[in-house]
Amino acid sequence: MGLDFTAIDFETANGFRGSPCSVGLTKVRGGKVVEEASWLMRPPAGYDHFDYHNVRIHGITAADVAQAPRFGELFPEIGAFIGEDVLAAHNAAFDLGVIRSALEVSGLPGPAYHYVCTVMLSRRCYSLVSNSLPFAAEEAGVPLVNHHDAAEDARACAGILVDIAARNGANSLAELYLSLGLAMPRQQAFDPATGDLSKPSLAAIAGASGNGAALVQRFQSGWPEEGVNPEPNLDAEPGHPLYAQTVVFTGQLSIDRPEAKRRSARCGARTESRVTGRTTVLVVGDGFVASDLRSGRLTGKARRVLELHERGQAIEVLSEGEFLQMVGGGDIRHAPQVAAAETRDAACAAAVSA
Repeated sequence: MGLDFTAIDFETANGFRGSPCSVGLTKVRGGKVVEEASWLMRPPAGYDHFDYHNVRIHGITAADVAQAPRFGELFPEIGAFIGEDVLAAHNAAFDLGVIRSALEVSGLPGPAYHYVCTVMLSRRCYSLVSNSLPFAAEEAGVPLVNHHDAAEDARACAGILVDIAARNGANSLAELYLSLGLAMPRQQAFDPATGDLSKPSLAAIAGASGNGAALVQRFQSGWPEEGVNPEPNLDAEPGHPLYAQTVVFTGQLSIDRPEAKRRSARCGARTESRVTGRTTVLVVGDGFVASDLRSGRLTGKARRVLELHERGQAIEVLSEGEFLQMVGGGDIRHAPQVAAAETRDAACAAAVSA
């Protein structure tokens, strides 16, 4: 078997991951791009409002998709394009979550997928201060001109995976994962008649019905309260991007830091209140984006991270959006505060969507 897979990227209309408004797919055979497809779509009914922040990132409006089929109508074509392929995505938990949540709120079944995450592989195989798509694509030598165009982002993801396989001398994804000592993750099939809904879908449904407490609210106090550092959940999924990481937060977040720390700990991360030699991930608020790493618009903690990275410490900067993609974003009513689409543009790795 050669290096065969399909790369996928979704853009979402709002902070709920089950609100896809566009998708890009790139099919690779033997390490070469052989076919591409992309669609605009209306998100599932009831979850199809467009938040300002998402529109600002990807430029897609409600008017642009007004005549497009809904996700549920289009998914058979998307599924047919994917076929039996392994899916590749940059922050795959988000893009696979888009499929799962959008199917759930549409009341439709979905197949199982093996998948690979180029954020995780980038962390293993590159040495970048940010593993956001623009940085990883630059390292892989893949042009990324129009970031947040789903077709271009899927193509860049494919290029990153091909480059990482080449650097590891792997001729297939199976060889790549074997060489890295990893097991390929799998998203299970979903049957709406018998399957349990995912947490993002449950939160969105509760929010849409007015019965759920807000999961994302603008945090207004002056100096952020650090709160306690909870013990990491040792039973969390080892394949999660934050599992066994040591996470520090800086800048104003749209959720308070104690809540951010609780979500991190649930995913198996250890949180701390200052940057040290143990820090592996810094999450930056204040609307931070990847380009800020080069422009110098950084907090003191972020500057410290850059210094440590230059000295060889394995440490990564994430935007708040990318972080929320990893730990679960906001509900249907409060997601405008945190753009799902902002995630991949902010210095990584979450989304709430790219």
